[in-house]
Amino acid sequence: MKIGAIIPVRLSSERLPGKALMELAGRPSIVRLLERVAACRFIEDPRDVVVCTTGEPGDDPLVAVVEDAGYSVYRGETDDIIARFAGAVAHFGFDAVIQADGDDPLSATEYMDAAMARLLEDPSLDIVTVDGLPLGCATKAFTRTAMDKVTAGYATRENDTGFIYFFTKTGLCRHEALSVENPTHRHETARLTLDYEDDLTVFRSIFDALHRADGPFGLAEVVAFLNDRPDIVAINRHVEAEYARRTVEKAKLDYIGADGARQSIKL
Repeated sequence: MKIGAIIPVRLSSERLPGKALMELAGRPSIVRLLERVAACRFIEDPRDVVVCTTGEPGDDPLVAVVEDAGYSVYRGETDDIIARFAGAVAHFGFDAVIQADGDDPLSATEYMDAAMARLLEDPSLDIVTVDGLPLGCATKAFTRTAMDKVTAGYATRENDTGFIYFFTKTGLCRHEALSVENPTHRHETARLTLDYEDDLTVFRSIFDALHRADGPFGLAEVVAFLNDRPDIVAINRHVEAEYARRTVEKAKLDYIGADGARQSIKL
């Protein structure tokens, strides 16, 4: 099997434009994420880590940064992430992929490994996700078959918010969620996704404290740091309600069910 990784990113964010190129410990945020994805034990070549961005000229600087760092790019639809994913999976010939979000530079490599191992262990599974990690640390692993099922069944073409629900909340795919039992990997209140200026402050505090030259630091180190620094955890807690409200508001997604009828995903 050829295993890769796909990450949706574009620079025209409504809340924090250009965030993928903002620096964390001297490197762009997107490169920090790609380093963590490339460390997954199932990724044999960094060029199999693919940023899925748009064909818009405004994303040209992102393409240059990603390719200069030694990773790959696929360019496709502006608002249709499912189409971008399908195009990338087909173009690179992937049989299964790790899927991380471009907003999550602390995506946990440990659980990329765990999710992909579980996916490959059970051929009946289409997608494996992870429950119980701090917001912004979880990734997913899914098969090319899952991609084909979603591509055949999704109906809403503007799906940049909530696209993963086509895989997990429609019955189109066989889904399993791993539970996080290790207490050193859990933090009930940390917000580790990059959408607002205060999120950037939190990430810079973490990377400045933990960054090292020999490779990405682990999730247990992040959790231990945050446990010692509740003041940093508090910096961006106030945006969480707005983040959740906006997700529900924008994730209005339809699909074609097994009976052939158009249905809406219920959150």
